[in-house]
Amino acid sequence: MNYMILIYQDEARPGAPTDAASAQTISAPWIAYTQALIAAGVMVGGHRLGPIATATTVRLRDGKRHVQDGPFAETKEQLGGYYIINTPDLDAALEWAAKCPGALDGTIEVRPLV
Repeated sequence: MNYMILIYQDEARPGAPTDAASAQTISAPWIAYTQALIAAGVMVGGHRLGPIATATTVRLRDGKRHVQDGPFAETKEQLGGYYIINTPDLDAALEWAAKCPGALDGTIEVRPLV
């Protein structure tokens, strides 16, 4: 079954990379996690999302399109990326979610794809 692992983190958290060396250090666990998903044969896809400042929200009200810069709601954590994995069941998906580097300082949401 396919599951989506949604990764929520605070974009304003301390520790954002300030140079190429620190960016590489921060990326290393994510690269290792992605490689582990691939090696296990469960990786279907995934992407990192741009910062919330690049988001645009669209609503349709009374037949009119309303476009707004930014995310829909103010929150402490923002959706920063996702993985789609294929596992036999929810328990296996939750095991992979717990291994995600984003679980260390953010929130991981797991949802089945229907």
